[in-house]
Amino acid sequence: MKAWHTLRLAMGIALLSSRAFGCDLALVLAVDVSGSVDNSEFRIQMKGLANGLRDDLVATALQDAQAAVLVVQWTGSSRQSIAVPWRRISEHADVVALAEDIERAPRRWRNFSTAIGEALNFSNSQFADVTDCARRVIDVSGDGRSNEGPDPRDIRGVLNASDVTVNAIVVEGAEPELTEYFRSHVIFGPGSFVITATSYQDYPERMRLKLLREVTVPIVLR
Repeated sequence: MKAWHTLRLAMGIALLSSRAFGCDLALVLAVDVSGSVDNSEFRIQMKGLANGLRDDLVATALQDAQAAVLVVQWTGSSRQSIAVPWRRISEHADVVALAEDIERAPRRWRNFSTAIGEALNFSNSQFADVTDCARRVIDVSGDGRSNEGPDPRDIRGVLNASDVTVNAIVVEGAEPELTEYFRSHVIFGPGSFVITATSYQDYPERMRLKLLREVTVPIVLR
């Protein structure tokens, strides 16, 4: 038994359990569809996101958390849209259906600017429909800095009042030091983090790792 505890501590993660709390996690997946993202890159994002959710550990953690998941597409000012509405995850079939709908979701916009602050505001407003969930997370993907609308840092008061954590996956290449920009301007809240994909080809695996980190929690053994 001691060896098993040692192994679990070395792994550093455990699947979330919602048995005592009902819905433990409300997760908004906010996908960048701005002009810097071509159609091939858009499809890589959506397929990578769907496959990340299909990962056995991720899918099991979402079920254990009785999670609620929503997908947003966003670009410039006043251009944010729900691509897949809130889905409650209570069994494996729910994850399968969600992943399929994400893969099939059409692109809402193209050739517009990047308004990360407005994307965060819009995503935050969606939590009003899942008030029973204990933890609220916005997962932002992007390949550029915000260049329209409010600075993402100006949204932090609203996010703090809503007890929301913002994590990010950044696709490097289009702009220099983009990961550092997201680290200082976008991610927010206790335990928030940014994961870097060196290219869109690297995106699916990095998304899988990001989802795994979001839907698991550190083990604390006493």
